[in-house]
Amino acid sequence: MDTVHTTPRVVVIGGGITGLTTAYRLQRLAQAQSRPLEVLVLEAQDRLGGVISTQQEDALLMEQGPDCFLSAKPWGLQLCTELGLTDRLIGTTTAHRQSFIVRAGRLLPVPQGFYLMAPGSWRGLLATPVFSWRGKARMALDLLIPRRTATTDESLAQFVTRRLGREALERMAQPMVGGIYTADPRYLSMQATMPQFLDMERQYGSVIRAMFARQRQAATAAAGTSGPRYGMFVSFRQGMQTLVQTLTAHLPPASVRLQTPVRRLQRRPDGSGWLVHVDGQPPLEATAVCLSLPAPQAGQLLHDAQPALSAALQGIAYASSAIVNLVYAKDQVAHPLNGMGFVVPAVERRALMACSFSSVKFAARAPEDQVLLRAFVGGALQPEQLAQTDAAIQHAVLHDLQALLGLTGPPRRMSLTRHPEAMPQYHVGHHERVAHITALLRTCPGLHLAGNAYHGVGIPDCIHSAETAAQALLDVLPGDAV
Repeated sequence: MDTVHTTPRVVVIGGGITGLTTAYRLQRLAQAQSRPLEVLVLEAQDRLGGVISTQQEDALLMEQGPDCFLSAKPWGLQLCTELGLTDRLIGTTTAHRQSFIVRAGRLLPVPQGFYLMAPGSWRGLLATPVFSWRGKARMALDLLIPRRTATTDESLAQFVTRRLGREALERMAQPMVGGIYTADPRYLSMQATMPQFLDMERQYGSVIRAMFARQRQAATAAAGTSGPRYGMFVSFRQGMQTLVQTLTAHLPPASVRLQTPVRRLQRRPDGSGWLVHVDGQPPLEATAVCLSLPAPQAGQLLHDAQPALSAALQGIAYASSAIVNLVYAKDQVAHPLNGMGFVVPAVERRALMACSFSSVKFAARAPEDQVLLRAFVGGALQPEQLAQTDAAIQHAVLHDLQALLGLTGPPRRMSLTRHPEAMPQYHVGHHERVAHITALLRTCPGLHLAGNAYHGVGIPDCIHSAETAAQALLDVLPGDAV
């Protein structure tokens, strides 16, 4: 066992954005209250940041994980302001704020006024070739279908087919909504992921009627856009790694240990804290512990100490994906790239889930004469893609992009990054599942969970989860620590 500490120690297990924010916030809160506190971050890998990773080569800036975050959720921007990063933030470019969707091998603009799964204007719906006339007519029946009175959770597939029809699910909701979560819409919880559409149905009795009302209210703001609201996406001039590096710089160097995999947690015999068992080292004593890991990994560490909580955490499913960055000369690309990217419905039976035009989406991502693309593969609907070799995945991506974008010749650069078991799947009943985990956690004094497995998958959600955990951790420290 390591040297006994009189200063309370919080061990944060996991050095991704959640763990780093938890450690940062703990130290800031303790300093503000003049409370002595030692914070120790344990990371199994040889680097911090988790899925966030930025690669810079010459004038290229390639994101190997997330490339931006939503400003609509305030916690990301608030943290950036506190860290003095506001002058390093950038929004998406304004030239081509539209997205595309693939149908029959063609990139078609997402219909004007559409929001994720539902139309906001008759003109946009009637004019688009994304849907057949039969599909459009079925969507219009949403105006006549009675609102659902049951309050039980339902899947995205159930909701969309019930209100808008199967074509709306397969051609729009699955690639647009399911793609956000790399999820199978048959299992994705509406309550946990798209509650705004449930509110629309309850308030207006029709999703389309609600969308029309909201479009009228936001007509000016929505003008000239389709698909995602790109003005809500922000990044950093030097990439998302900026946030990781800045948070790390605010932590004392001795508070971070890389290549330190934790094997299990154990309650101290007197119940006053935790023992953190690390490979090749004596157990570390901790007054409190924050598990900022994927839920199944967190559950594995608790297998002996808290079997019921361990089982509940390991019951949260995850999906894997891969990102392929490709660089081409502009004259190798036939498509005008007059948008931010495209999504691919699963019914198109292609290797790709989506592709982002990174050098169009954000400024200064590639030299003026080059194009940077980010292709996405895998997810819950296509796990077999990730069973292939890197070379096979890259070959399949190239085949699809050549067909869809008219690429000629080999790329100047290409790299693949795998993200195994990185995206939690918010299956139907997710809220109840998390409530059960929360109830079990109350029986574990000094133990807290943080991350994207519980209340949101985005970077702002992770930050909010971390800050909530930090306050709760500080609250359980012994009173004589003041």
